[in-house]
Amino acid sequence: MNFKEHIRVIENFPQEGIRFKDITTLLQKGDVYQAAINEMKKKVEHLQIDLIAGPEARGFVVGAPLAYALGVGFIPIRKSGKLPAEAIEADYSLEYGKDKLAMHKDAIQPGQRVLIADDLLATGGTIQTSISLVQQLGGEVAAAAFLIELGYLNGRDKMNGVEVISLLQY
Repeated sequence: MNFKEHIRVIENFPQEGIRFKDITTLLQKGDVYQAAINEMKKKVEHLQIDLIAGPEARGFVVGAPLAYALGVGFIPIRKSGKLPAEAIEADYSLEYGKDKLAMHKDAIQPGQRVLIADDLLATGGTIQTSISLVQQLGGEVAAAAFLIELGYLNGRDKMNGVEVISLLQY
C-alpha cells in the first residue's frame, strides 16, 4: 500500500516555509490506519521489546495500537504537569520552540527493553528527550519507530546509536 497517498501535506503550517505532514487523513481511514500499524509491527517484532513509550500526543496514536498489536504495555510520555503520580522530566527543543516532557518514575523497570514510537522524526529533539527519560529509569532503548521520517532534517543523526525504523520517508 502506498501510505503517502493518505498523508495530506499542508503548506506553511505552523509557520512560513514548513510543509506539515498531516497524518489525520491516514488515521480517519480504518483500513489504512490498521495496515500502517501492521506494517510497523512487522518492522519491529524481532526486537523482543517489553514496552512501547510514545510522546504526547501523536505518539499515542502510533504507539498504543502498536503496543496492542505486539501484546506489550504502553507508556505515555506527557508534557510537564500532566501526569498524576511522581514523574521525572526533561527539557527539549522542537522544530519551532521548546517544551518539557515527563514520564512516571515507576513506568519502567531497570533492564526492560523499550521501543519509542511516534508519528514523525523531524529534528530529533522529542525523541532524544524520550530516549533520555527511558534511560534515566534504567530502561534499554531497543529502537525508535516512526510512521514518517523527514530525512532532510537529519533527526536520525542525533539518535546516538539508537536504531531508527520508519514506515515512510520524505
